[in-house]
Amino acid sequence: MNVSLHSELLKSKQPLSFGIIQYKDIEVGESPQMLKGRLQLFQESIFFELQDKGVTEFEGIKEWRSIFKNLGKDPNRYRHSAEALYRRIKKQNYLTPIHSAIDLNNFFSLQYQCPIGLYDSFKIDGDIIIRLGSTGEEFEGLNNRLNSAENLLLTADSVGPFGSPFVDSKRTAVSESTSEAIQIIYLTPDQPVENQKKLTRSLMDMFLQIHGGSGEMTILSNQNE
Repeated sequence: MNVSLHSELLKSKQPLSFGIIQYKDIEVGESPQMLKGRLQLFQESIFFELQDKGVTEFEGIKEWRSIFKNLGKDPNRYRHSAEALYRRIKKQNYLTPIHSAIDLNNFFSLQYQCPIGLYDSFKIDGDIIIRLGSTGEEFEGLNNRLNSAENLLLTADSVGPFGSPFVDSKRTAVSESTSEAIQIIYLTPDQPVENQKKLTRSLMDMFLQIHGGSGEMTILSNQNE
């Protein structure tokens, strides 16, 4: 499955970088106790850090708010998914286990302070393009409502939008029957490329440790390396 950036984003003055991982022959199920424990402990440590620090003071959270604004989406009205997780934790509304793939996705999103999308490859039609949403474009999200895609950074296939750093769609959601998946890490673009590769590989290695199978990764960027 090919993943590419739309020409509009390639020409954009806003730097963008994405870690792309494609998995095959994975087995999704209940999270191992190790992952459940790490996710809970990490949320508790973030909660205590938030007693003396605002959500938007975290560097990754701040940078993705800035990216939303620069691309034309109000970050106060459309909070990226990592910020939304941090705000939940601030209210002690901790994440509860769902299944191994989603739990690991949430853990790394908290750790990296950036949105991460995970999609069932068999529910995606054709190749993937990362682009900005157009006027009047909408998609049904996991938040159980139609979401405005206008000026929102999107992942889309031949059917239309299915993912974003704001919310993902129901159409391509990963479940315990998923055997092939694609993961998109919305990296903070101010990091050196080697750091971006290291973070992406770290996530892939832990995902494969838990789910088995195989994975291939690449970094997609609109910056000159």
